Amino acid sequence: MIKAERLTKRFDGNLAVHDLTLNVERGEVFAFLGPNGAGKTTTVRLLAALIAPTEGQAWVNGYQIGQDNINVRRSVGILTEAPGLYERLNAVQNLTLYAKLYEVDDVSGQLEKYLRLLGLWERRDEPVGGFSKGMKQKLAIARALLHEPPLLFLDEPTAALDPEAARTVRDFIGEIKEAGRTIFLCTHNLDEAERLADRVGVIKQRLIQVDSPANLHRSLYGRRVVIQLANITDPVRAAVNDLPFVKEMEQVDNALFISLDNPEEQNPILVERIVTAGGAVQFVNELSHSLEDIYFTLIEEEDQESLS
Repeated sequence: MIKAERLTKRFDGNLAVHDLTLNVERGEVFAFLGPNGAGKTTTVRLLAALIAPTEGQAWVNGYQIGQDNINVRRSVGILTEAPGLYERLNAVQNLTLYAKLYEVDDVSGQLEKYLRLLGLWERRDEPVGGFSKGMKQKLAIARALLHEPPLLFLDEPTAALDPEAARTVRDFIGEIKEAGRTIFLCTHNLDEAERLADRVGVIKQRLIQVDSPANLHRSLYGRRVVIQLANITDPVRAAVNDLPFVKEMEQVDNALFISLDNPEEQNPILVERIVTAGGAVQFVNELSHSLEDIYFTLIEEEDQESLS
């Protein structure tokens, strides 16, 4: 769906996106993460053929950026951070205008479909200026989907929304995902990205790392389990240390923090050895780091590298 090769964009000599090479597969939800000014929105504008790259090349839905821009634009839907609706017009009038621009065949059918899906059908004849932020954002999502694009760009879809409106938007994104549509999601909401995305890319002008949240966690932190015991004795510690697959062990009060390569296979052996040594196991959990932890680790490493 998306293939970018060494995509670069400069504005008046200032580097906005540097040497971006990226592939996004059909049906994937890809989350783009980075601080303000990192190049996320610029990347979306490049891939949607709204601005031209300074260097590099890209293909979107099989069409090459710069060579077939009209078909690129026809084949994508875009939700910008600011909805950009005509506030004096009602919801139907707003969507009708864009449906005609996209040359949608069944305009009334598509309008009703998405207004109902997003809970706006009963408010369809009201001026958009009276809508809440959440309602405007939902209407903007409907606008992006009217022509049934296979690829959807969502730039901060829940920014500045109250929790209830944000949840509604996230739920709808989840429904789009289940329908197999490809989604390119730019967000500051790391919890949102972790729940919705198959893979994430962390960017700060250049692409720092791309992978699934789970694989990023393993590559940065490894896998650790915590085993809580009623009491930890010398025989228990010795039994754990004697196991060849235990990479590292740390004791904190009555808990053992143990680094393993494969907890699914090794935990049963580990627990059995502890019990045989007289330990009373209360619970076993695998430690996990949030996507927020991963994000800040990667950004800090990038900042340190840029200073060195």
